[in-house]
Amino acid sequence: MNGIEKEQRHRDRMQRKKAVIDASIADADQNQGLLLVLTGNGKGKSSSAFGMVARALGHNMKVGVAQFIKGRSDTGEEAFFARQSDVTWHVLGEGFTWETQNLAQDIETALRGWAVVQGMLQDPSIDLIVLDELTYPVKYGWLELDTILDDLKARPPMQHVVITGRGASKALCDAADTVTELVDSKHAFRAGISAQKGVDL
Repeated sequence: MNGIEKEQRHRDRMQRKKAVIDASIADADQNQGLLLVLTGNGKGKSSSAFGMVARALGHNMKVGVAQFIKGRSDTGEEAFFARQSDVTWHVLGEGFTWETQNLAQDIETALRGWAVVQGMLQDPSIDLIVLDELTYPVKYGWLELDTILDDLKARPPMQHVVITGRGASKALCDAADTVTELVDSKHAFRAGISAQKGVDL
């Protein structure tokens, strides 16, 4: 096959591909608030969610962030995004359950945090809400999944919600519009490398 034939074959293949993609785009004509779940054991769930925060801010959208479990307030993402006028940031956790070692306290903290989230879910001026590590208080039974699903369903129709965390339940994934499972193939921590600023913190 000479260069001209190769170029024509490539052009024909790309034209067919473009036709398929254009048809799919034309069929996707609905606008609505999306529920996204980022789960799995792989690194990058929260990082992906915060990438969507940056994208939303680029479109002049208002964003709310609620961090469950994590009790620290010195992460790079909070240091940056909390300074943005269109971001409301809530650190709602007190550390992982093996750090607190107090079940009643963990439940109370989670319930108090969900009350904050309910306020955001009822605010149509917030375009995107990130519920970081929400899967954990659900998995541990600190929050009722039915209540969460009802509140998510009742939110403003154009409000987007991103939920992160390992072990997302089937019911939560079934309710979502988009589910991404990140796979852990290799992690520096297992080689004895501590969490690094700008990458992990």
